Amino acid sequence: MSQFTLPGFDLDQFVRATLDEDLGVGLPGGGHDVTAESVIPADARFTGVMDSRDAIVVAGLPVAVAFFRALDPEMEIEVLVEEGASVQPGADLMRLSGNARAMLTAERSALNTVQHLSGIATMTREYVDAMGETDCTLLDTRKTIPGLRMLEKYATRMGGAQNHRMGLWDAAMIKDNHVLVAGNVGEAVRRAVDAGVKDIICEVDRIEQIEPALAAGASHLLLDNMDPATLREAVALVAGRVPTEASGGINLDTIAAKAATGVNYVSVGRLTQSAPAADIGLDFTPA
Repeated sequence: MSQFTLPGFDLDQFVRATLDEDLGVGLPGGGHDVTAESVIPADARFTGVMDSRDAIVVAGLPVAVAFFRALDPEMEIEVLVEEGASVQPGADLMRLSGNARAMLTAERSALNTVQHLSGIATMTREYVDAMGETDCTLLDTRKTIPGLRMLEKYATRMGGAQNHRMGLWDAAMIKDNHVLVAGNVGEAVRRAVDAGVKDIICEVDRIEQIEPALAAGASHLLLDNMDPATLREAVALVAGRVPTEASGGINLDTIAAKAATGVNYVSVGRLTQSAPAADIGLDFTPA
C-alpha cells in the first residue's frame, strides 16, 4: 500500500484496524460510514487541502496517505512538504483529489495521526532548540501510548531526537525496583552481565552507586533526578568510561542547564507522554 516502512510496524494493519474501529466493523449495524453514505453520492468527487494552522514540525503525512489510499486506491495525492520540515501557520501540507466518500471516511483517522505525530515532533524540536549549543543528544523514553510506540518514536526522530531503547527486549534497564530485589546496584548489574545481556543501562540516583555499577559491568549510566552540580560531579567521576544520561524532572526551563553538565544524553518522557496535538485542518471542495 505504501513505501513508508518502520521496523516492527505494520502500516497496512494499523490503517485497517484504525478504519475498522471508526467504522464499527464487527459491531451490530457497523461497518459503514452512515453520514457519508446517506449524504454524499457514491460517484461524487472532492478536492482537498491539508494545512497547518500553527507553526509545526511535520510528521505522519505518509500514514495519512495510506488512510486515503486504503479507501480510494486511485486517489490523486500530492505531498507538499518533507517529513521533519518546519512550516509556518497556513502552510499547505498535502493536496488530494478523489472519491468524496473515501475522503470523508478517512479524514478523521488521517488527521488524528498527523496532528498527534506532528505535535510530538514539534515539542521535540522545542526541546532540541532549548538545549542550546551542546554535544548532548536528546532521547525519548518508553512513555508511549500502547500500540503507537513505533509511530511516536518515529515522530521524535523527525523532531531531532534519538530513540532510547525501543522496548523491554533491546537493552536491560536496571531501575530502583530491580535493585531492591537484587540487593544492591552492583549485584543487579552482575546478574544482567551473567545472563549475557550486552547493553546494560543502570539507573543511579546517588554518586556512591556509580563505581559499583561500573565495576559490575554497566554499559550506560542513567543519572536520575540529579541537579546540575551533582550531574557535573557524576560526569567527572565516570570520566568517559560509559555514556551518561540525565533523566527526571527535565522541562524546557531546566534542559539547557542539565545538557551543559557534560552528560552525553538527556531523556524526556513528556515528548511522547504530554505533547499537544498540532492544529492541522483539511478543507474539501467539490471537484
